[in-house]
Amino acid sequence: MDKLRSMAVFVGVVESGSFSAAADALNISAVMVGKHIAQLEALLGVRLLERTTRKHSLTSAGANYYDNCKKVLEQVRWAESSIESLQAQPQGLLRISAPINLGATVIAPLVAGYLAQYPQVKIELILSNTRVDLIEDGFDLAIRTGDLGNSDLVARALPNYQLRLCASPAYLQQYGKPEHPSELQQHYCATHLIWGNRHEWPGLRLRDQQIWPCNSRFASNDSRALLQAALNGTGIIFQPEVLLGEDIAAGRLVAILNDYLPPATPVHLVYLSDPRPRPKLNSVVEYLLANYPRP
Repeated sequence: MDKLRSMAVFVGVVESGSFSAAADALNISAVMVGKHIAQLEALLGVRLLERTTRKHSLTSAGANYYDNCKKVLEQVRWAESSIESLQAQPQGLLRISAPINLGATVIAPLVAGYLAQYPQVKIELILSNTRVDLIEDGFDLAIRTGDLGNSDLVARALPNYQLRLCASPAYLQQYGKPEHPSELQQHYCATHLIWGNRHEWPGLRLRDQQIWPCNSRFASNDSRALLQAALNGTGIIFQPEVLLGEDIAAGRLVAILNDYLPPATPVHLVYLSDPRPRPKLNSVVEYLLANYPRP
């Protein structure tokens, strides 16, 4: 006989209170129930149940074996449900949080590709530079830049987030190409209003920790507006490589002062730990990891 089946029958007898009740619940005969119990007792070399003509009770060995049988059968059910869940088609709503620049330029196109592959999934992509709480704010997944700190979230690394200084060829032809950060104060630049001081380059520091000033001619609260200004020759911009990469590769922008750039910032996908299979979340995580653009 199947040992697992015999264990299930034994648990059924204990919980239903009799062989006949267990037989009815399991859709087998009372005689077959007795055979399963007898096989287990012969296999274990101990008596599991004290039986009389009217009732039965657990022996001390039987009580211990009952508890362990429950655990084993639960593990088997969990393993079976795991396989069923993994085979299930991802479906339902996913809520994803991402920083504004990274979300608009990289994550949004990737989400579109993912949705084409998984038509039964819906995604809400919320762009904000505010760090959300996955539980309180109701997010399945977040893309975070910078130090994660002490976190009990699952974190999967993406390529780092690098800032670059760029200008159009026309601008550099007119004003010259700076070779050292100290020359930036002689140039025009387009700056982001999120910076605490739009007349300084945040993060652009040398070994003496000096922040080099800039002459801000145009400021905006939108990085894509700054990009368009730079493409049209307004000045030098200091923005993420993910935003500038295509225009640098095409020659519409020229990267400058690469030796003086701040270190790249780590980027991670983060989500809550859960031992249960999650086809929807797992599929989008693996898709983003596989298709995220590399430098």
